[in-house]
Amino acid sequence: MATRTRLSREARQDQLLDLGAELFADKSYEDVHIELLAEEAGVSRGLLYHYFPTKRAFFAAMVRRESGRMSELTKPDPALPILEQLNQGIEIYLEYCESHKMGVKAVFHGGASADPEIQAIIEDDIRVQSERILDAVEPVREPSPLAKIAVRSWLQFLRSATHEWLDTTDIKRDEIRELAAQTLVATLLALPEASRPSGVAELLG
Repeated sequence: MATRTRLSREARQDQLLDLGAELFADKSYEDVHIELLAEEAGVSRGLLYHYFPTKRAFFAAMVRRESGRMSELTKPDPALPILEQLNQGIEIYLEYCESHKMGVKAVFHGGASADPEIQAIIEDDIRVQSERILDAVEPVREPSPLAKIAVRSWLQFLRSATHEWLDTTDIKRDEIRELAAQTLVATLLALPEASRPSGVAELLG
């Protein structure tokens, strides 16, 4: 057991969430117990419950923090070509998911996946990423309602394809990245001309 160290409330919470991210990277939601978290952190179960009343509350706090980090990491560089922005964002997302496999799978279909708080975090992340993509591909006017549906649907596709990929051993990361990028391009091209974002031509090179 680790030696207990006196930390501020914020530092202790960060320590616990860091530990949670490590544990959920290679253990399923069901296999991570409060007792294990407390033991690994060198704190009592009572102290852990003081910060997070339930395991689900702990998991939600971890997902919220990691989602914020992912949002910051994938923030696009407007100086780059649109396609390069897209590929860079997808690569960062895939790399993170590969490194935090079990935690990501728990969010997608684990024991906490149906929790309203988790769903709200996911929805907020989809909103942010959707707005970023639409801002990049449609810099001239308000994106059409159909374009908004297309981008949100693609983000759901990316999540689903990524989780399928995490269960395979014979598909390389760059293959799934290329599939995802080309699928977005094809989806936007499939829109009626009146609804198609003005920046799609740049995606074609």
